Amino acid sequence: MQTMEGLARQWLTAIGENPEREGLVKTPHRVAEAWDFLTKGYHEDPDKLINSAIFTVEANHMIIVKDIEIFSLCEHHMLPFFGRCHIGYIPKGKVLGVSKLARLADIFARRLQLQERLTNQIARALMDHLKPEGVGVVVEARHLCMMMRGVEKQDSSMITSAMMGSFHESNATRNEFLQLIHQRAMA
Repeated sequence: MQTMEGLARQWLTAIGENPEREGLVKTPHRVAEAWDFLTKGYHEDPDKLINSAIFTVEANHMIIVKDIEIFSLCEHHMLPFFGRCHIGYIPKGKVLGVSKLARLADIFARRLQLQERLTNQIARALMDHLKPEGVGVVVEARHLCMMMRGVEKQDSSMITSAMMGSFHESNATRNEFLQLIHQRAMA
C-alpha cells in the first residue's frame, strides 16, 4: 500500500500538483485503496470460486444470467470501461451457483484488461470447469479511453462475444441465446 501511495504522490508532482495541498494530502492513500479494490481480481482464484459452487443436476436446458454489471480498466491507458455481461450455458449434469457467474465476471474484470480477453476468459473458465454442451458470453461496454481522449466518441460502445461448444457450432443455439439476452426484463 505504501508503494502505491508513493507512486500517487510522484504522479501528482509529475503533473504539476502539490501533494501537500489541503485537498490532496490524503489523495495518495485514497488512490492506493482504490487501486487495491479495482485490481482485486489478481488476488482472487476463479478455479476456487467455481469449484466451491458446482452442483449436480439433471438439466440440459439453456441457463442465462444477463445484464451483469462489469467495471474494468483497459490495459492500454488504465482508464475504465464499463457495461453489461451476459452469460449462458447448456449444462451436462453440472451447474454453477447463479451468483458465482457474476462473481466470475468480476474476478476477470477487476484486472487490467482487454474486453476481448475478458469475454473469452469468462467463457473458457466455464467451459473448462463445467464441461457443458456449450457456453456463450457477450460483453457490451463503453470505454473511457475512447470517450474522454483520442477520438472522443461519446456514444460509442464495443460488443464482444465468445461462443464455445454448441453455441459456436449450432446457429439455432447461438440465435436462441442472442435473442434471449436482448429480451426486455421482467416487469
